[in-house]
Amino acid sequence: MPDLLQTLKDRDLDFLHRVAGLWGIDLGEQDERRALQHLIVALQDQALFWEMVESLPATARQALDDLAQRGGRLPWAIFSRRYGDIRPIGAARRERERPDLHPVSPAEMLWYRALIGRAFLDLPPVEPQEYAYIPDEWLAWLQTTPTPAPALSVRPATPTEAAHPRPANDAILDHVCTALAAWRSGRPLPELLGEIPTPVLQTLLQSAGLLDEHGQPLPESVQRFLQAPRGEALCFLFQAWRESRTFNELRLLPHLAFEGQWENNPLQARVALLSLLSPLATQPIWWSLEGFIAAVRENHPDFQRPAGDYDSWFIRRAGSEQFLRGFAHWEEVDGALVRFILTGPLHWLGVLDLAAAAPEATAPITAFRFSAWASALLAGEPPQGLAEENGQIMVQGDATLTLPPLTPRWLRYQIARFGEWLPADAQGYHYRLTPASLLRARQQGLKITYLLALLQKHATMPPPPMLIRALQRWESQGTSVRIERVILLRVNRPEVLTELQRGPAARYLAEVLSPTLALVRPGQVERLRRALAEQGYLAEVKLEG
Repeated sequence: MPDLLQTLKDRDLDFLHRVAGLWGIDLGEQDERRALQHLIVALQDQALFWEMVESLPATARQALDDLAQRGGRLPWAIFSRRYGDIRPIGAARRERERPDLHPVSPAEMLWYRALIGRAFLDLPPVEPQEYAYIPDEWLAWLQTTPTPAPALSVRPATPTEAAHPRPANDAILDHVCTALAAWRSGRPLPELLGEIPTPVLQTLLQSAGLLDEHGQPLPESVQRFLQAPRGEALCFLFQAWRESRTFNELRLLPHLAFEGQWENNPLQARVALLSLLSPLATQPIWWSLEGFIAAVRENHPDFQRPAGDYDSWFIRRAGSEQFLRGFAHWEEVDGALVRFILTGPLHWLGVLDLAAAAPEATAPITAFRFSAWASALLAGEPPQGLAEENGQIMVQGDATLTLPPLTPRWLRYQIARFGEWLPADAQGYHYRLTPASLLRARQQGLKITYLLALLQKHATMPPPPMLIRALQRWESQGTSVRIERVILLRVNRPEVLTELQRGPAARYLAEVLSPTLALVRPGQVERLRRALAEQGYLAEVKLEG
C-alpha cells in the first residue's frame, strides 16, 4: 500500500496546510517540498494518531475501520458508495467552502486528515483499478493483520415462507439422459424437462464436457456419465458447474438483454456467493430468500463486480430499450442473479431445498435450506442414499417398450434412440418401435441385432417371438406393411375411370387400385376437381372426418 509520502507528495501547499491544521501542526513553511517533509515527520507520532482517530465521528470511524478490516483497501466505487465521495476542489474554492472543516461525507472527512488516500493499484487477480486505502503507517498502527469481513446477518424464514417445501432431488440426471438422447437423435426436447430451461441445460452439459461446441453429445464422455452411479453423476455435474468459467448465469437470465463487448466473470461471482452461503450451512433451518438477497445487497453488493462498476455493463430489460445502469438497478440485475443461482443450479444439483408460501408449482420461492446431500456435494464427494438404477424393460406385443423411472440411464439412452417417443408418465418412459424410428437408428449406426440383445438381456420377460420376427423381417426386407392416409377417387362405372385416364385429370391420379378406384396425388384435390369439370364430370368432394 502507498505510504504517507506517496499519499501526500502530489498535494498542493494549501492542502498540506489544511491537513496540518486539523492535526494541530504548525507548518510555517511556504515551500511545498519542505512543508511535506515537516508534515510527514510530525505525523509519525502514534499518540497523536490515536487522538485523531478517537475524535472522529462514528460514521468516519466506521469507514476507517471498514478499510482496516479489509486489509487497508477497498475499490473506490464501493468505498464511495458506502461512505460518500470527495469533491474535486482547488485552493480558491477550498478557501471559500472550507471542506476540511465542513466535509460533506465521511470519506471527505478522512481525506482532509490524510487518513485515507486514493490511487490506481495493480492488485491481482483483478485488473488495475482505483482504490481507497489507508497509508502504510496508519494501517500498521490500526492493526497488524486484517480481520475477515463479518458474516452476513440473514433472517430465518417465517413459517409462512417455508410452508410448502420442495426438497432437492436428483431428477436432473434423468432430464440429462432425455436431453442427450434427444440431441443425439436430432429430436426436439419433450416437455418433461420441466423447470430447467433448455439453454441452461445445454450450457451446463457443455461445461461438463458432455456436448461439443455444436451441442452434440460426445460419445465417450456421455457413456461414462450415464454408466456412473447416480451419486457420482450428481457430484460430477455439481463440480462441473461450480468450477465452470463458461457457465455464465448472468447471461442466462431470460428477462435481460446484453449489448457491447464487456465481460463478466461468472466463476468469481459463483465463488463469492457460495462463500456467503457457507456459514448458513451450519444450521439446518429454513432461511428467508429475500432476507439473504437483502443481506447481500447491504454487505456484499459487488460480489460479481470487483471494481464496483455499475455503468460499463450494457444490460437492458428484454423487449425494452431501457438500460439498467447504476446501483439503483441492483435488484433487477445482481439480485436476480442471486435468486437464479439459489433457486436454479443449487436446487437442481441437489444442494438446496426450497420452499414456497403457496402449494402451486408456479408460486414464487420464499425460503431455502441446505439439503441432506449438501455437505457431501460441497466437499466434492458423491452423496449417499440415492436410489439404485435397477429397472427393467417391459415389452408389449404391439412393439411398445416401457422403461420404469429407475431403469439404468445408459440403457434408456440407447432404447430412446431406437423408438418413437410417447408421453412419459408415472410408470416411466414409453417408446414405440416403428419403421421410421428404426431407420433413424440405422442412420446413426445402430443395428437391430443390438436392440434385440438389449431386450433379451434387460427385459422383464423375453420379447414376444412375433416382435422378434417383425424386427428381423424389417432388418432384411425393409417395411412390409404401410399404413397411411390417402384420398380416393371413386367412379360408378369402369369406363368413366378409363376416360379420365386419357384426359387432363390423369396427371392428378397417383395409382389405380381397381376398375372404379384410384388414389389422388397429395394436395391435388382442387386441381383434380377442375380437370374433371373440363372433361364433363361434376365431382362430389367429401373430405370431412
